Amino acid sequence: MRTVTGLEALKRAALAASIALALPPTVTGQPGPLTRAERTGFAETSRHADVVAFLDSLAARAPGLRVFPFGWSQEGRALPLVVWAPWAGPDGFASAYAARGASGDRVRVLVFANIHAGEVAGKEAALILLRELSEGAHAAWADSILLMVAPIYNADGNERVLLTNRPLQHGPIGGMGQRANAMGLDLNRDFMKLEAPETRALVRLYREADPHVVVDLHTTNGTIHGYQLTYSPPLHPDTDPAVAGFVRDSLLPAVTAALRADPGWETWHYGNLAEDEGMDAPRGWYSFSPEPRYSTNYVGIRNRLGILSEVYSYLPFEERVWVTRRFVEAILDFAASHAGEIRRRVETADGGAVAGSELALAADFERTMGAADVLLGAVERERHPYTGEPMLRQVGPALVEPMPAFVSFRPTRTAAAPAAWLVPAGLEDVIELLAAHGVATRSLAAPIRRGVEEFRITASRQEEREYEGHRARALEGTWESVERELPAGTVVVPMDQPLARLAFHLLEPRASDGLVRWNAIEVEGAGVYPILRSTAPIP
Repeated sequence: MRTVTGLEALKRAALAASIALALPPTVTGQPGPLTRAERTGFAETSRHADVVAFLDSLAARAPGLRVFPFGWSQEGRALPLVVWAPWAGPDGFASAYAARGASGDRVRVLVFANIHAGEVAGKEAALILLRELSEGAHAAWADSILLMVAPIYNADGNERVLLTNRPLQHGPIGGMGQRANAMGLDLNRDFMKLEAPETRALVRLYREADPHVVVDLHTTNGTIHGYQLTYSPPLHPDTDPAVAGFVRDSLLPAVTAALRADPGWETWHYGNLAEDEGMDAPRGWYSFSPEPRYSTNYVGIRNRLGILSEVYSYLPFEERVWVTRRFVEAILDFAASHAGEIRRRVETADGGAVAGSELALAADFERTMGAADVLLGAVERERHPYTGEPMLRQVGPALVEPMPAFVSFRPTRTAAAPAAWLVPAGLEDVIELLAAHGVATRSLAAPIRRGVEEFRITASRQEEREYEGHRARALEGTWESVERELPAGTVVVPMDQPLARLAFHLLEPRASDGLVRWNAIEVEGAGVYPILRSTAPIP
């Protein structure tokens, strides 16, 4: 198994960067700006004002690269979005919706970073890649890609810099932001309940721009391993196979091969050893949870290609930036050369029939690979020069240990998807939340009497401890056939729509990550669930 030490990788990355920065200058004839990380020798990371100024500088220099906010944070900071579309001319686009309309046959790719604002390598890598694009690099991508980049998603968390955030992570030594947003919410647990303005802004961007591919850039610690970066496709077993299979079996292997060939970095599926996760399970390599509250799983349930990037915490900060930049570049190379296939797979998933199929109420790990060669590693302890606290640094070479890999999930409990859901008009918050997700609905203009199904609750359990501000609720019960008068104004959620899988997981009362779980539907003391379902289409 080929391995590369952190120092060797850093030298190769620096060489690649120097070549990239030697590209012809932009129309101004001047070299591009430096990020705050570059200006400080990677001792510091960019603040919100640095990012905004940097992007504005690029937009002023590069026709076809436009910057505008796609939303605002809880504290009122603009969330900048860069649309790179040099084929569009100097006017570019003033909105994501306009960019979508003019993208033609191009694949729309969204890269976002800093959802956890202590994990800052993706932010800096995105800025460097955008500068290279503004200087003329990768011009051929424009024939088949419309690229959107949101480099500082958790803008409020980014400003809460402490030297002690992300303990043991190897820099930046000038500190980094915090994991949560200003509301104390983990934005990577918010994609079903949509409680943070940042999440609502991002999901609105999904609705308006409809990216085919979404890349979410993180930094991981956990098990001491031998990879420079780990990744994950969408993990929920209800993700359409046309999407999940393509990411897992085609895109990610191609990206792995590209990084191994140039500059020699090792990447593989995100995971941890069972003992490091406190799991009572056989020794093996285990991924994270499949719930759609997580960004890439949510993207998969929306029938789009989600890719999670987790660069290794124990690489020095500068190296983490270059590894992430190369990972994103390899994804974009793949997307550019497989644009037609990506579009076809997304269209196949959007047109797939869901009504009547068995969808997962719960899932568990499945053994994806029998004896994978997992790279385990070692670290050495260093001291932070200003706090004296320990930092860990990856050292090589990596050790190869064959072990089973559990990096996918199988349903352990299922239910048949109905033809339609029927939401009472009085559940205004639920109806608004469906609209925020982009789920298609319509209202009955006149009352009708129909045979439908009603969920009779036989057990209701609520957790004692709060998680993300909620005490999770789980229901048990049975669907029973009844005849009901459906008043005018009843909201019909048809399941012959692209977001049928998402609608199922929001509205099914036993779903592990639905609105019942997040207390968005009040059932305390109720004998029946207020939302009905129909096994036949509602005219």
